[in-house]
Formats: sequence, C-alpha cells, structure tokens
Amino acid sequence: MIRTFAIISAVVLALPVMASDLELPAGVQFLSERQSPLARYALPMGSASKDEVPVQNFEGQVLRRTWRLTGQTSAMQLYVPMREQVQDAGFEVQFECQARSCGGFDFRFGIEVVPAPDMLVDIGDFQFLSATKGDNQALSLLVSRSGLSTYMQLIEVTPSTADPIGIAPVEPRPDTRPPKQTEQVEESGLAEALNAHGRVVLDGLVFETGSSRLGSGPFEVLAQLAALLIETPEMRISLVGHTDNVGNQENNITLSQRRAEAVRERLVKQFEIDGAQIDAVGVGYMAPLTSNLTAGGRDANRRVEAVLLSR
Repeated sequence: MIRTFAIISAVVLALPVMASDLELPAGVQFLSERQSPLARYALPMGSASKDEVPVQNFEGQVLRRTWRLTGQTSAMQLYVPMREQVQDAGFEVQFECQARSCGGFDFRFGIEVVPAPDMLVDIGDFQFLSATKGDNQALSLLVSRSGLSTYMQLIEVTPSTADPIGIAPVEPRPDTRPPKQTEQVEESGLAEALNAHGRVVLDGLVFETGSSRLGSGPFEVLAQLAALLIETPEMRISLVGHTDNVGNQENNITLSQRRAEAVRERLVKQFEIDGAQIDAVGVGYMAPLTSNLTAGGRDANRRVEAVLLSR
C-alpha cells in the first residue's frame, strides 16, 4: 500500500504544472501568437533611464500573444482586472508603471513589443507590469489604448514542465451604474477617448506612402466624428497629420499637413461640418505610434488624429 502511494505521488509530481485561465471580456479579438520552444526573454524590471531599461533574463518556452478590444474600454479598465488575475494565478508583481512613469518613448522602444498591426502602443496611454512565479516563470503585460481600440500583449516564459496561462473570454458583467442624468446623447467611444485623453487616432483612414490623397471610404470614424461635431457645435478640434519616416522631415511636415487638410475637407464637404470647428496641422514623423523599422509600423504611423481644443 505504501509502495503504491509512493508510485502515485511520483506520477503526480511528474505531471506538467497547469496554469490558471485568465478571463477577458466578451468581444476580445485574438490577433497573434508567436512561440519559441527555447529562448531568452529580457523581463523589464524598472523604468527607462538614460535610454536603457533594466531587465532580468529568463530562459524557457517564450510565448507572445496579443489581443484587441474595440469599443469604449480604456487601457486602465482592461489592465486592472488582468493584473488581479495574474496575482491570483500565483504571480508576484515585480514592477509596474504607467506611460510617463515608465519612461514614455524610451521605455516603449526599450522593451520587446510585438510588431504592428498586431500590437499598437500609444506612448502617452499605456499600462505595464512584470511578474514572476518561483525562479523560472515570468510574464509581462502591456495594455494600450490606440484609436478606438484597446490592445493587450502578454509575453510569458515557462519551463518545459509548465503550461502557459490560458485566456478565456467571458460574458460582460451587467452595468450596475446609475443612468446619466445630464447627458442627453450617449457618448461614443470616440467622444469618450477625446474627453479622457484629449486626442484620438482616426482609425481606418487610408493614405499611401508619399500621398495626401484620402481614399473614397466610407470611413465610419469620420461619420462618428461628424455626428459628434454636429451634436456639439461649440466643440473645436485640430486634425493633426502624421507620417512614417520615409523621406526628409520638411517634406513629411508638408505631406502630413495636406493629409490633415484632406480629412478636414471631407468633413466639411461630405458631412457639412462648420469649417470654423476644425483646424488642420502636420507634424511629420516626430510622434510615431510604433517603430518605423517594419512595414506594419510605418503603416500605423501614417495617420491623422483628432485633438480636442475646446468644448
């Protein structure tokens, strides 16, 4: 009997360690998965300082996954419950930060980020944490709001005897908040982003490299913006054009200006928006969303943003 018990115990101990599932809200779209059977991951352990991010290296299976949630969910709203679930799964948070406290641009480009379009990071609106479990398990969680979507990246290092954390979508919890008393029109995700962050990327607009010509559309984001401007005639915004880093800055500033003006013209002519509500400027390649080293990154950086001036 004792010998049988010992054999069963040995078999149980030899089984892989199963990880707990983490739950995501319904509507989350799985974007990408990249797995390396044996690799090294530099886990960020502090804010960027002098263009460097302190790291601790972990070796094992490295799994990189990304998701996108389109709608009104902010980076913080997605990040907080994910952090709690990571801790409930037995991980200990070693470091966490928010955008500017992380080191902003230097931190974003000093850590590993899955290339666009599978992961987009707004350097002014992201949440990050590093966590460990025992001596040989580690993960990092990166959540960022970009345009009308919230992106999440999970990079995990596990030994060969452990399974990666599972991700399971769940039905959204019922909204128990009292109804708004002062708002006559329910705000869209675009309006909430403008109010919360002062700016929003106009997702879905099509510009080719070197061209200021706006595609024929239709562009849902422009319809949403036009509706907001019509409902709020006192609102003033600035359309800010951005480019990738192809070409010199002088030409890119001109190009980005023309792109912003093309969007303004579309709003004024197609949706009959008062031109006095909209300015148009261009900043060239000085404010990228992500790296220009890949085609996907350059595509993401060619954009126009709406910046709230007054309301």
